[in-house]
This record gives sequence, C-alpha cells and structure tokens, in this order.
Amino acid sequence: MSISVGDTLPGATLIRMGADGPEQVDLGEKMKGRRVVIFAVPGAFTPTCHSAHVPSFIRTKDGFAEKGVDEIICISVNDPFVMGTWAKATGAEEAGITMLADPESAFTQAVGMAFSAPPVGFINRSIRYAMVVEDGVVQVFHEEESRGVCEATGGEALLAAI
Repeated sequence: MSISVGDTLPGATLIRMGADGPEQVDLGEKMKGRRVVIFAVPGAFTPTCHSAHVPSFIRTKDGFAEKGVDEIICISVNDPFVMGTWAKATGAEEAGITMLADPESAFTQAVGMAFSAPPVGFINRSIRYAMVVEDGVVQVFHEEESRGVCEATGGEALLAAI
C-alpha cells in the first residue's frame, strides 16, 4: 500500500555524501518539527530526473521557502557516491537541495512506491512522486501517472498545491 495524505512516514536511515564521505541520515529526525518537501525519482542521471525533475525544484526553491518549507529533499535508489556526483552535476548541491540515497530501497519499499523494470536495469526503484511533510505527516502527495514525465510531481505543480 502506498503512502498517502495523513500518513506518518516510517523511520528510515538514508545516506548522503558529506565532506568526509558517506554519512547516515535519520529521516525521522530530519523531519521532526519541520516542514519538508520530499521528491523521489527513479534514478540519478536518468533523462527525465536529470533534465526536468531536479531542475524544477531548483527553480522553485525560493517559492517553497516563502511558503515555510525548511528543506527540499530528493530521494533515489542509488548509492551515495552517485547521488553526490549528481548533486554537483545538476546544480542541486549549490542550490541547497539535499540529495539522499536509499541504496537498498528500504524507505522506497516501506512507503509502497517501489517498481521494477528489469529490461532497463531498474530493480526496486522509486515511482516518481513529490510530497509536503509537516513533522513527519504527509500533507500533500502527488504521484506521477506516467513514466518518463514530470508534470504532477514537478516543483511548480507541488508549489501550486500549497
């Protein structure tokens, strides 16, 4: 069953690249008492994720801040080294967007958003979605209906919903 509005996100340990290498991040602690945007993508460097999804949140970051969002987090089923390199390549790092790896797909599966497409090498990857979370509770949730597009889950669409 996939996550929906009103649900509390499960606890999760994700990984980010820090100054000295991979660092574990307790997602529950990161959300405690804060308003956070989380968007998830099928994979770093994949066409839509790279050219549309991440850039949409870079463009709208200031608008989210004006609406009281403390942090924008991107989650992908990749390793932290790939996520760190992707953050630099997209400008997400410079923009202040937090890029978190879910390398075992534990969080993605726990929220019911995993899919597999073996012909393209995707196993337990994330369905494209975006949500606003306040103190760990989902307030707004958008799931993309079609693969390879970023419309309902882009920064502009989520910002308009809040």
